[in-house]
Formats: sequence, structure tokens, C-alpha cells
Amino acid sequence: MMWNETVETMNREDMRKLQSYRLKRVVEHAYHNSTFYRRKMQEMDVTPNDIQTIDDIVKLPFTVKQDLRDNYPFGLMAAPMSEIVRLHASSGTTGKPIVVGSTRKDLSIWAEAVARCLYAYGATKNDIAQVSYGYGLFTGGLGAHAGVETIGGTVIPMSSGNTEKQIQLMHDFGANILCCTPSYALFLAETIHASNIPLKEFKLRIGAFGAEPWTDNMRKELEEKLNIKAYDIYGLTEICGPGVGGECECQNGTHLWEDHFFPEIVDPVTLQPVAPGEQGELVFTTLTKEGMPMLRYRTRDLTSLNYDKCPCGRTAVRMNRILGRSDDMLIIRGVNVFPSQVESVILELPEFEPHYFIIVDRVNNTDTFQVQVELRPEYYSDEMNKVLALKKKIATRMQSVIGIQPEIRIVEPRSIERSMGKAKHVQDNRKLY
Repeated sequence: MMWNETVETMNREDMRKLQSYRLKRVVEHAYHNSTFYRRKMQEMDVTPNDIQTIDDIVKLPFTVKQDLRDNYPFGLMAAPMSEIVRLHASSGTTGKPIVVGSTRKDLSIWAEAVARCLYAYGATKNDIAQVSYGYGLFTGGLGAHAGVETIGGTVIPMSSGNTEKQIQLMHDFGANILCCTPSYALFLAETIHASNIPLKEFKLRIGAFGAEPWTDNMRKELEEKLNIKAYDIYGLTEICGPGVGGECECQNGTHLWEDHFFPEIVDPVTLQPVAPGEQGELVFTTLTKEGMPMLRYRTRDLTSLNYDKCPCGRTAVRMNRILGRSDDMLIIRGVNVFPSQVESVILELPEFEPHYFIIVDRVNNTDTFQVQVELRPEYYSDEMNKVLALKKKIATRMQSVIGIQPEIRIVEPRSIERSMGKAKHVQDNRKLY
């Protein structure tokens, strides 16, 4: 099923014409209405007249998250506050929060983008969706909420937290779609299995999971524990929130709605475009955004793009699984390590629960790398040789995948903190020195 078949199956030539037209318009809008972008373009000796086709996008300046923090709160707005109908913001744990403003048209486009994703998952107006993303300044809750309403479905606006009530209402209201982070979905699954309500009494069939990187092994875990089909929904606050892209029934990459959000892949060091299909940093330009357009925004997400037509019939470019964020990458004893690699190993071994915590430190000028994991109850043993064998098994597998062997620490069941939002998996104590 397709929500907007004309656009979702548009041929490449027509899509480029549409992108070129919209790029010219958004650049003119940003230049004339954003002091920030006018100054950035003038510094590069670029004017709107220099942008004639989508190929000219390389002439435009990059935007980074620090630009949003430096212009806190409203310095990047390109519409008067009288036209901004909603503000969202990311957490400010690493500095000032980033603030994003949307016009009524921006919200309408965002809702349609999420609707396209939900339709690709098989959702219809007959479905009941439990939205367990956080509401408020975080974009997840209200973004998913608007998408469900757009397709005519019923929303249960639960937000995150209050997990016992979550599963009670999920059961009683007959929710068949769950929208939340994959880590919280895992926690909900554990809570369901620990409750007195049999899984077969739940009507869940679709999971729309996003807001953090997750692996195919995590997908299998969620599908088995919740008896659903789990789909990835991609987005980021700076561009709009969830709905920038989503998987289809083929689950062979995430379709990006490139008529609104134009993607590029660049080398994260040189910032030059990479060859088609090569991995690099994902960069977005919003082609239709009024309130706060983003020109060549560096997401820090590392991935690649596939422009081949999908078997589902969609021609929208597909983004391959995100390996991680360039700013989440750990360099340990000279080896690049992504938390998602650690997760993939844990999830492929049946003896371990899909919960982990990484602690990196430095002792005597040497990096230390510890991974805390939980054994499943049926594998828990007082016999030291069995525990040592399991430690060796997972450490050896991690070395083959990552290129470095961690110290494995097996901890008590359910001792690793469960997340109700974005999971925290890493503590890098080297940053304190």
C-alpha cells in the first residue's frame, strides 16, 4: 500500500526536476528570511541565482548542530514567530538544547511523511496505535500521533513510562500498532512476559521503532517476543522528527522521502561527496520547510544510499542500516568501535539477554574496554567453568567482529538499567580526564 503513490513511485528524472524546483525556492526563502543563512552564503560568495538545479546543492554551506546551539533559541527561524505554530527541542545534555520551529504547512508535511511510513508498514484507518514515544518537546510522540491521525487510525497517546499501565491499556484497548524506541519496546516485552496476561491475548501486529540505532538481531528479538512485524522509522529533530523515512514490506533499506528531504552522502573528513553506494555521513537539505529550513545539515549518521527501484514499487531512495553516528564512534586502542557492533554480537548469542552497557576507561595510559551483559536465567549457573566458557565465547566473537577483545563482565539478571526512551549504552570515562 502507498499513501502517495504518485510521489513514492516517481521516476528519477521527474524527481530531480521537482527537487531542483524546490531547492531553488527554499534557498531563496532561506537567503531572504534567515540572517544566518544569508551571512553563510555571502561568506561563500553564493547567491540564490547560483542555484539552478539540484546538482548545485554542493555550492551551499553545511549546517551543523553547533550552529543551532550558537543561535539559540530562534536565530535560525526563517518565518516570523506569528507564523510558528509549534516549537520542539532536543535534550540539552551536552549543551544548550536545539530548538526547531514549524509553521502549519510544515506540520502538515511532517504528518504526511509519517503517514507514508505507516502505510508502508501495512497500517490503515482500522488500526489502533499506541504511541509510547515521549510527548512534549521531543518530536517522537507528537510526530507519530499526527501520522496515525492522518491515515485515520485511532491513537492511544500513552507517552513513555508507567510501563504496567502501558501493557494493561495495550491489552484492554486492543492496540495493534506500537510506536516507541526499540529499547523501550524490549522493556515492554519483558514486562508483558512477566505479567499474568498471555501474549496471545494482545493484538499487536506492527512495531514502528526509531529514535536510536538498532540492529537486525534486535528486530528478530522484538518480533519473537511481541509477535509482531518490526519496522524502522527514521528521523531527527533538526529535519522534522520521525517520518523522514521508513521501511517498506521488503525491509531492504529505509525509503527516504526525498521530495521533502534531499539526502547526500559525504566523506565525514573531507566533506566531499562519495561515489554512489559508498558509505559516509548522511546530509539533509529540507526542500519544503518554511519555519526553519536546513541547508546541508550534517546528521553525523554513517550509512549509504541505494537508488535502485525497490521490489515494492517505490522509487524513493533507500538508506541502508545506520552503522552508528560519527560522534558516537569510540576509538579504543586505535580501533573504531560502534555500540551497534557490540549489540549485534550479543543478540546473535542465545545465552545472553539483549541488554548491555559499555564502560571505556584509561589505566596507565592504556584504554580499557568492558562490556557488561546479562545471562538469560536458563543459562545462569554457579559453576565457574560454565561462566568462564560463556565469557570466552562472547569475548572471542566480539574480537572477530570488532577487532578488539573486551573484558566481559556478567552481571545479575535485570541489573542493567532499562530505558523508557533513548537507551544509554556507553560510559566513556576518558572524557573526564
